[in-house]
Amino acid sequence: MEPRIRGVGKGAALKARIQVIASYLPDNRLANEDLAREFGDWDAVKIYEKTGIKERRISDPDECASDLAVGAARKLFADGTCAPSDVDFLLFCTQSPDFFLPATACTLQHRLGLPTRCGAIDFNQGCSGFVYGLALAKSLIEAGTASNVLLLTAETYSKHINPRDRSARTIFGDGAAAILIAAVESNEVLIGPFVLGTDGRGEKELIVPAGGMRHRPTLETRIEKEAEGSNWRSLDNLYMNGPEIFNFTLQTVPSAVQQLLQKCGKTMDQVDYFVFHQANRFMLERLRAKLKIPADKFCLHMESCGNTVSSTIPIALEHACAEGKIRPGQDVMLVGFGVGYSWAACMVRFAA
Repeated sequence: MEPRIRGVGKGAALKARIQVIASYLPDNRLANEDLAREFGDWDAVKIYEKTGIKERRISDPDECASDLAVGAARKLFADGTCAPSDVDFLLFCTQSPDFFLPATACTLQHRLGLPTRCGAIDFNQGCSGFVYGLALAKSLIEAGTASNVLLLTAETYSKHINPRDRSARTIFGDGAAAILIAAVESNEVLIGPFVLGTDGRGEKELIVPAGGMRHRPTLETRIEKEAEGSNWRSLDNLYMNGPEIFNFTLQTVPSAVQQLLQKCGKTMDQVDYFVFHQANRFMLERLRAKLKIPADKFCLHMESCGNTVSSTIPIALEHACAEGKIRPGQDVMLVGFGVGYSWAACMVRFAA
């Protein structure tokens, strides 16, 4: 069976378009009140005021990123817009794969019942990963390599975090999203242009130091030590240098936004809505103020799920569309930034 190309006539130029988005969150909830009780000297209200987060979703010990991705994909298929047999390429973005090898995307192809003619790859990208995924999907479609790309993002960062690392536990939650990017007939650019960037000098500022081939896990890497601010972690755990990440973001994101506006020939006023990586409310409000974006055009959606890394933007997009904040025909700017360092920005038009 040949892949189905929606709305494309013979000889028409193909354009990539976001068709449908579905998200999935694990059942377990970690509320600010839980953290306050656990650590004793915290205040739930102050945690919310600083982060914009009231609770995070946490995966079960035996619940992996692939399980969350399957949940999101099945919700997407239940929408009826796309069947598993329509998918001819699977992109899976995660930094918490099931195994070093094989690629988790191969496992997902089998679990979701996608056809064996379907290409499937993992890519290890964090907070900018969704926008990178859109760039990959657009390239595959508009080069004629694929017609229906299923982009899955899923993270279980909670498994990287030491339970006594107070700073990281307030921020990160687990979650997944599924996005169908399809070939359609259109005279408009529906995804793009893109601004992509990398600065590997930031490698050490957001990292799990041990576990890969560079620094294999040992008994010594498991030893927990007290760090700044009464935070505890081992080399097997996630380390985040919050102040440096904050400085990187304030320096890089405004420049990326201006570069993107120049590429697409628009002004800030001509962008209908802005969805940035939902890192934390304090950081996002500083960015919004610096860029002079009106509050009613700027997405904040992390209160009930926390920072879900590569899934924050699609989760926020799904809710903004459901709430009528994004309507057909509008131009939406997406900006991801963080671990790597890496950043990515693009325009998306939600066609009627």
